[in-house]
Amino acid sequence: MSAVPGHPELLPGFRWEDIEVDGIRIRAAIGGAGPPLLLLHGHPQTHLTWHRIAPDLARRFTVIATDLRGYGDSDKPPGGDNHINYSKRAMAADQVAVMRHFGFGQFAIIGHDRGARVAHRLALDHPHAVSRLVLIDIVPTATMYDRTDKVFATRYFWWFFLIQPFDLPERLIAADPDFFLDTHIAGQIKIEGSLDARVMAEYRRCYRNPATRHAICEDYRAAAGIDLAHDAQDRESRVTAPMLVLWGSRGTVGALYDVLDCWRQKASDVSGHPIDCGHSPQEEAPLELLKALDVFL
Repeated sequence: MSAVPGHPELLPGFRWEDIEVDGIRIRAAIGGAGPPLLLLHGHPQTHLTWHRIAPDLARRFTVIATDLRGYGDSDKPPGGDNHINYSKRAMAADQVAVMRHFGFGQFAIIGHDRGARVAHRLALDHPHAVSRLVLIDIVPTATMYDRTDKVFATRYFWWFFLIQPFDLPERLIAADPDFFLDTHIAGQIKIEGSLDARVMAEYRRCYRNPATRHAICEDYRAAAGIDLAHDAQDRESRVTAPMLVLWGSRGTVGALYDVLDCWRQKASDVSGHPIDCGHSPQEEAPLELLKALDVFL
């Protein structure tokens, strides 16, 4: 573990540490006091996606916001056979180890996008570690692949582009990573002016790193392969922790799926509702998101 420079202008009152877990270094921002709360970001973000809600949450909770392996300033290990090192099982194990490092055997989780998929796997693999679970703007990975149609494949084209064999997507994105990143985010954000320029600069900094882009492809390759195998093995398993599911009413997930029904097939205690925004309520509609979290947590 080592202290590292962070972004106090974005997350006032937080400190930053690099934490070694089973040979993988995970970047974490820690703030507040109270019951533990883990925040897991999605693609193509970093832990800074939470900057509009984390300081408020830190008034009631010990908030730990990490960069998933492969993302931000966390380590980017080789993918391994079958992309196993970017399986959601491996990524979830990182987060359990991080929380144990801080002395927390059980904690609440808020996950968005890829982070929500890690959180889902974590709740299946480590059920006693999860007190409450918030998933933002996803339905289960297997459900989305099983129900793929032209509309989904068009809106979420990167699910099919990033999984192509090395190094096709890596090489094509390398031609103009800022353009790919900016276009991706612009297509998902529905409330103009939601993104802080300082946070976007950090997203771009990280995305310009070829190792990050390769790790992201490995994450998606794992999702289309080994993660589906793990999901098939756990087809009859249910998340037992209380689950709150939130999604953007202007986005793709709510338009294409009955979100609550999808999750009630995977968990025993599910509630939730849409928020008037696109894919990222933590950046687009933070006050409404905080209201929902306050009631649930």
